[in-house]
Formats: sequence, C-alpha cells, structure tokens
Amino acid sequence: MEKIRGVLPPMITPFKENGDVDYDGFVSNINKWNKDRLTGCLVIGSNSETVYLSEEEKLELVRLTAQNTAAGRIVMAGSGLDSARETIKLTNKCAKAGAHCALVLTPFYYGNAMDSGALIRFFTEVADHSDIPILIYNVSKFTHVNIGADAVAELSRHRNIVGMKDSNGDVPQLAVFLRVAAPGFQVITGTFSAWYPALTLGITAAISALANCCPNEIAEIQYLFDAGKTAESLALYQRMFPVNAAVTGAYGIPGLKYAAGYCGYTGGHVRNPLADCGEAQKEQLRAILDKAVK
Repeated sequence: MEKIRGVLPPMITPFKENGDVDYDGFVSNINKWNKDRLTGCLVIGSNSETVYLSEEEKLELVRLTAQNTAAGRIVMAGSGLDSARETIKLTNKCAKAGAHCALVLTPFYYGNAMDSGALIRFFTEVADHSDIPILIYNVSKFTHVNIGADAVAELSRHRNIVGMKDSNGDVPQLAVFLRVAAPGFQVITGTFSAWYPALTLGITAAISALANCCPNEIAEIQYLFDAGKTAESLALYQRMFPVNAAVTGAYGIPGLKYAAGYCGYTGGHVRNPLADCGEAQKEQLRAILDKAVK
C-alpha cells in the first residue's frame, strides 16, 4: 500500500430524527467531499457514532462509501472490535464491501490486561488473517489504553500492518513512534491539535474530525507547509484552533454535526443516548465558524 498523503475526514453518519441512518444524506456528503481537497475518507470511525451502528448499517455505509468516493481516493474502514476473531470477520466483510484498508482500534474492555504483549498478540492475529492492510488506531480518550512504543516497534515490522492513526495529540509520543517504527510504516495524526507540529516531524497525513466541516482549510495547512510558506501555514492552523476546540472538545459529535450542516454538508441528528446541540450551543458554534471560515 502506498504512503498516504493528505487529509481524510472520519466521516459523520447523519441520522434522521427517528434515529434511522440517513443514507441519502451520507451519500450527498461524499459527493461534496469529492470536490474538496481530500485524499480519501475513513468510514465507520469514532466520529461515525460507530458504537451505535449495527453490523448491517456499518457494511452498508462502507459499500456506499466505496461506490461513491471519487476514483483514486482511499477508502479506509474502522473495523476494530474487542476480540481478534470478530475484528477479522468484520475487516474482511469491509474488504468485500470495497474498503482498501482497515483502521483497527486497540481492544480496551479489559483494560488492565491490555499490555504490550496482549496488543501485539491481537494485532498480529488480525493482520495475519485480514484480506486488506490494517492500521493501528490509538485513541486513549475513548479506550483509556495507550499503545506503547515497544508494541509499535514490533508490529510495524508485520507485512500487513502498514501504519497507525494516533489520536492522542501527544507530539513527543508521535516523535517516538516515528523513531522506533520500521521504514515504510506510516504514522498518521488523528487530531487537528497536532497537525502543524506533525508536519514539522515529517508526518504527511491527517485523519481529523474537523475535516468533516472544514476539509479545505485543513488541507491548505499542508499545502502551505509543503510550499515553504510555514508562517502562513502556522497562521491558518492557529486560526482553526477555536473551531477544533469546539467541535472535538466542548461540543463533541453533536457540535461537529451542527458545524458540518452549517458549512453546507448534511449533519443530521445524533443517535440516542447522544443529544443534538441546543440553541445556545448552536449560536456559539455559528460565531466561532463565522470568525474562522466564513
């Protein structure tokens, strides 16, 4: 698998008011993202409310993504479950539905047992039996498990583990992962807060929630950096910080979905037990977005 370069949104899943998946709205987002400065997309990731989706819904979203994403773009599917066996089954079903690669979450339910040995066993078995390349997904915010550099060093040498998405926003840890990983293994930042520092470390790709609503701004930071316009790149990165703080921190997925809708995409509703933004939150988000991108 070739090295990924550029920005991928971890796609939101629009829901109708009754909680059903809005597949038409989902496809309309893909069609709009096809015109944006993106490299591909991540379907059924954390920002997709994947934990609330049935397997049937997950696979339909993967199929629609593969069917509608512009040619030449990467379709990555989030297929991680807590057991290796079920992860392998879902990964290979995603492959049949058209995914090019799979993002596999660190198992976490029995967190105290998820040491480096356990994570190495898990990812090795998954990679050994997956029909498509896999990437490790490290997101301690949700899992409370942080994969260690020793595990990354070993797993990065597996022929079918091609990279990792690290969403912790820990820049020193990113630097360590880059140092210990095998040549050709790709470290991708999974949070906008680390995007500019990641570029200075030589990281070439981001999977950022903010790309759901502001994909071109996220991509422009990289274009400017690569063109040697580092001051302009840094200024845009800093300008987007309040939006990121709002949609990934203060207001979470409901805020991200509202922001996406405000920026011309189909945000839709969230699925219970999440709750849509209230009017006061919407007003605050509009003010933030108007200042940063409008």
